[in-house]
Amino acid sequence: MQVNIRQLIDEKPISGLQLRVIFGCFVLNMLDGFDVLAIAFTAPVISQEWQLTPYVLGIIFSAGLVGMSLGAAFIAPFTDVIGRRAMILLSLLAIAVSMVVTGMTTNATQMIVMRIITGLGIGSILASLTSLVAEYTPARKRSLMVGFMQVGYPLGATVGGFAAVWLIEQSGWPAVFYCGGLLSFVAVIFTWFFLPESMEFLSSRQPAGALDKINRILARMDWPRLQAMPEAPAAALKPSVRQILTPDYRNWTLLLWAGFFMSFLTLYFLFSWIPKITVDAGLPVDKGIYIGTALNFGAFLGGTSLGYLSDRFGVRPLIIWFFTGGIIFMTIFGFSPADVELLLVLAFLIGFCVLGGFVGFYISSACLYHTEIRATGVGWSIGAGRTGAIIGPYLGGVFIDLGYSTSVNFIIFAIPLILACIAIHLLRAPQLDPA
Repeated sequence: MQVNIRQLIDEKPISGLQLRVIFGCFVLNMLDGFDVLAIAFTAPVISQEWQLTPYVLGIIFSAGLVGMSLGAAFIAPFTDVIGRRAMILLSLLAIAVSMVVTGMTTNATQMIVMRIITGLGIGSILASLTSLVAEYTPARKRSLMVGFMQVGYPLGATVGGFAAVWLIEQSGWPAVFYCGGLLSFVAVIFTWFFLPESMEFLSSRQPAGALDKINRILARMDWPRLQAMPEAPAAALKPSVRQILTPDYRNWTLLLWAGFFMSFLTLYFLFSWIPKITVDAGLPVDKGIYIGTALNFGAFLGGTSLGYLSDRFGVRPLIIWFFTGGIIFMTIFGFSPADVELLLVLAFLIGFCVLGGFVGFYISSACLYHTEIRATGVGWSIGAGRTGAIIGPYLGGVFIDLGYSTSVNFIIFAIPLILACIAIHLLRAPQLDPA
């Protein structure tokens, strides 16, 4: 009897191994959050030490995002060839080495190069983590678990914010990057020993030894072993952007890209500039970092909430509701005085709404595409969207350099959220409706 791996996962209760895979990907995404936003937490100190203008600092912020965009679009699709686990290992090695070297940089040019390399690793790993969680989760819990994995990113940034304050005080800003590099090396060891390959990938691509690998995984889950491999697809799809732009997928893909782009534009302006903006408004460096941390903690709770609610109400309307709240709170933040307590609350609410809604786009991308092209679809969505992440911090630096007020900047960067709401409203696909 032929066994369909997807059907097996959908019908069986969630096993301990599946929960370990989901939690392991969550932890790895936490590490990514720390690695990406290490530059935002260290920026006030680096800019003072190196006498950087907001324009140059904006380029440094965007450098990592350039690498992430390129990694997501051009490296992540190879996940559908070599496997999710192999891509995670290679990406983690690149991140570990580049983070350590970043701590040794002495000027802006060196920093830009290292941030691009770190970004390549982070951009290529995220599609693998998203795909792996989606492929180990029953369809009935997919939105919740993909959403849970994604909020590891802001939680890692939250913990990283507190750690950055202590590390900077004790050893200076390079210690933040050394810490990120060391943790990434530890993550390589964890992945090698504890994170299995996707059974859906093995069943679909059927590389050498696939049956033995699937049976070893099934044994760890206490599920019956396969006597033979399921029937392979007649023709395995090659990981190419053309596959996600076929008539079946084209409209969904383009709307998804538009939503990712607009969301990233606003999100990375907030992540990159809120600590620096609040310090420039007269608050101490540690208070600016704490406000950035509040933004990320709100993002963690918002993303978790959206993932839980989307299984009941559908992801599309939730994105619109969350982003509407984000627009309101960003506007209030822009006109607020430099009061620490008020800004902490507003930053938390902005993070809850903006990143909460943003997580909905990751859930959408994981649900829309078939296994054989899932990492390609997710990767290109992230890659196309990250062009917005590149532009957001850069434009923020330009506008601040030109003397635009905080209120004007926050109004400008609330507009993309409106456009993202329009994109997701038009993206009508049965996979995004509640089960």
